[in-house]
Amino acid sequence: MNFKYFTEILPPEAVLLSQESKRVYECDAMSAHRVMPGCVVLPDSVEQVQAILSYCYANDIPVVARGAGTGLSGGAMPHAEGVLLSLAKFNQIVEIDPIQRSARVQPGVRNLAISEAVKSFGLYYAPDPSSQIACTIGGNVAENSGGVHCLKYGLTVHNILQLKVVTIEGELITIGSHAYDSAGYDLLALLTGSEGMLAVIVEVTVKLIPKAPFSRVLLAAFDDIEKAGNAVAGVIADGIIPAGFEMMDKAGVRAVEDFVHAGYPTDAEAILLCELDGTEEEVQTGLKEVESLLMQYGAIEVRVATDEAESELFWAGRKAAFPAAGRITPDYLCMDGTIPRKHLAEVLAGINALSEKYKLGVINVFHAGDGNLHPLILYDVAIPGELKRTEAFGSEILQLCIAMGGTITGEHGVGIEKINEMCIQFNDDELEQFHAVKAAFDTKGLLNPGKAVPTLNRCAEFGAMHVHRGEDKFPELERY
Repeated sequence: MNFKYFTEILPPEAVLLSQESKRVYECDAMSAHRVMPGCVVLPDSVEQVQAILSYCYANDIPVVARGAGTGLSGGAMPHAEGVLLSLAKFNQIVEIDPIQRSARVQPGVRNLAISEAVKSFGLYYAPDPSSQIACTIGGNVAENSGGVHCLKYGLTVHNILQLKVVTIEGELITIGSHAYDSAGYDLLALLTGSEGMLAVIVEVTVKLIPKAPFSRVLLAAFDDIEKAGNAVAGVIADGIIPAGFEMMDKAGVRAVEDFVHAGYPTDAEAILLCELDGTEEEVQTGLKEVESLLMQYGAIEVRVATDEAESELFWAGRKAAFPAAGRITPDYLCMDGTIPRKHLAEVLAGINALSEKYKLGVINVFHAGDGNLHPLILYDVAIPGELKRTEAFGSEILQLCIAMGGTITGEHGVGIEKINEMCIQFNDDELEQFHAVKAAFDTKGLLNPGKAVPTLNRCAEFGAMHVHRGEDKFPELERY
């Protein structure tokens, strides 16, 4: 590959060719699988992105776009013979329109930076993944990220108005509009969650919403994790839609409390965090209703934050769950699946049974209100065979989600991590439709190849592995 061509359109320091300079890009936050990219480029203008993609298209060079590298499914794992296109320099907020309640931002802008920039207008950007201090809005769009407040305010797809993207041929196109609807097919929804397989995002127009005048977080402790799962379904079935509704099991509570000191009860088998927002009168009335319901479902303690600072402390503990887990185990695999809320208790029991089966610890952290599960499987990659066993455990969790009428992802995407389970969730005809959509945008298959949507041949091989290898269900991941 003639990667040195890129030095003709980019400054020399923006083209990384040495092994040492490329090593930092060999994986995203799913660090168990790594590939050294053929080349890394760091453009700082749309015109440069167009020139890079045009050259790659003409010369059949694979391209993987990358934001902050906080993804957890291997979606930004590079191609050994391709270009890793970093959008880190696209980090400017282009325009804030407080009247329209929108902001135009480049894809490298951090999620939290948007809310910080519009705070003085009494506005904020609602989707708030736990990695919001570091993750970028372009990556959020690529994975359709959510966060603790997505139950009431929606995922990324519900909070953006317009995208500017560059196709693999180098064409700049605009999708969506600044209005709340636009004519034609809903390509905005199609691009959201497309994992960098259809186009490269170079600008995002996000919706902003007014900050609620009052909010409080309620903490409920349970002596049985299945009771906590049933309580979540019961509260929402009663017609109450909290701003956020989260759950952690005992292992997660203890890890977080040791790390953050959020005031969590470490003797509880599970806790729920429930936030209500609105006017003060609405919130106070709602808190009494929720507290009563939680006690009916078996809560042994219910505690309402005394002020906004304590509410923030409760949330700080939840948002620190992943780094807290990192303090107690050499490695962990963060899973991501979604199920109907009514099956929460049943799936929790299933995960605990799988933990016994595979002899691996697990911390359960859930966006419980919308059924989005994040089990953290604890393992040590230095122990021979333990990574493979961990991946098999994760695969069974995803299959359990499918069996319950759910899906294999909620916000982390498929990437390489869940590509085999796509063969279980979708049949051949459905997968062929996915490939047809891919081909309509990327006829040569150069954008993020080998990710998210498996080939039918791969699915056939995966099915054969199920039949012939019994418990050993996870075939070796393809190297791209």
